[in-house]
Amino acid sequence: MTTNHDAFLAAQRVIPGGVNSPVRAFRQVGGEPFFVARAEGAHLFDVEGKRYIDYIGSWGPAIAGHAHPAIVHAVQEAAVNGLSYGCPNPLETTLAEEIIKLVPSVDLVRFVSSGTEACLSAIRLARGATGRDRILKFAGCYHGHADSFLVKAGSGVLTLGLPNSPGVPKALADLTITAEYNDLATVRQIFAEVGHDLAAVIVEPIPGNMNMILPAPGFLEGLRELCDAHGSILIFDEVMSGFRVHIGGAQGLYGITPDLSTFGKVIGAGMPVGAYGGKRAVMEKIAPLGPVYQAGTLSGNPVAMAAGLANLALIQAPGFFETLSQRTRELCAGLEDAARAAGIPFSTVAAGGMFGFFFAAEAPTSFAAAQACDIERFKRFFHACLARGVYWAPSAYEAGFVSAAHDEAVIAETIAVARAAFAEIV
Repeated sequence: MTTNHDAFLAAQRVIPGGVNSPVRAFRQVGGEPFFVARAEGAHLFDVEGKRYIDYIGSWGPAIAGHAHPAIVHAVQEAAVNGLSYGCPNPLETTLAEEIIKLVPSVDLVRFVSSGTEACLSAIRLARGATGRDRILKFAGCYHGHADSFLVKAGSGVLTLGLPNSPGVPKALADLTITAEYNDLATVRQIFAEVGHDLAAVIVEPIPGNMNMILPAPGFLEGLRELCDAHGSILIFDEVMSGFRVHIGGAQGLYGITPDLSTFGKVIGAGMPVGAYGGKRAVMEKIAPLGPVYQAGTLSGNPVAMAAGLANLALIQAPGFFETLSQRTRELCAGLEDAARAAGIPFSTVAAGGMFGFFFAAEAPTSFAAAQACDIERFKRFFHACLARGVYWAPSAYEAGFVSAAHDEAVIAETIAVARAAFAEIV
């Protein structure tokens, strides 16, 4: 039988670090990753046959649970007809119509193959539409690994302790201005100084890459007002929060209308899909209607479109989000109770099926506050839970995800494991 250790050794011989995305390497928590053989419902099963309750869900898309029969069936049906055409197909139109129906700020949609592609394309579009070069992002928010974004980014960049990345030209990095998330006063000052040259503000409306942080009252509204006043484009990166925290994304939850939005995760149901969309006047600047170029051979892939359509159909079932939100709240409340019983400072946040927990008495509202949490205690908690079959993200800077397959029994088992883990790390 192949062991996880053997699988990791084999991977390291042919893949940098043995992984195809850095956070998977367990560098932030220590130890070695396990290798997944299959997934079903709320669970992962490694190559040694061990079962784990999974709170990553492929980093968000498995909102209905792993290998949901309706999604698997849709993928199988589509695959029989061919894996990729490089030509238009009707499923692209149908999925675009669904997104436009669910997200009122979107008039037109362009599909790509990843969230990174969606975000870099949205920035290019914003620059092309405004004729400006600079963008504003927020420390700890992660918008993929395009050059413009690897400046005080979140996700794996935080996990590895790299505030910037070698390979990003200084001239390009100089066009990216970074502010602290939830610090509207600083954003106002930036606009006062360089608002005339700001093409866009890009933000995760609910960041999930410095763990999960909620927007302070008035913060997103303030960004909307400043962009309107200065002619800048407001981009909501909803790759993670889209269709996860609310049927209409974070913008539906908070009632804010961005000019452009980026999506991924749920609209692919685990297949590699991204999208960006927004106001017609802006989106019509994209080729072939306008001069801003973007293309992709696999964009609108029929198998991925079929998976996304099946996933969006599932989450529109009556009561889906109400039940998902309730289970997420039950998980967070149970974790807090277990930590309190052990006398450990601990806090949680949640929205829809997305949540975060922190080894701190109060949930952070900024990147700096997230960095000040007890990361060493998180590492011990992570491994204590992993040994008992509960898998959280292997980084203190990643949000967690509950799926429809996380029923009451799964939540109860998780809380029991957490209670034992807290007792172990006191």
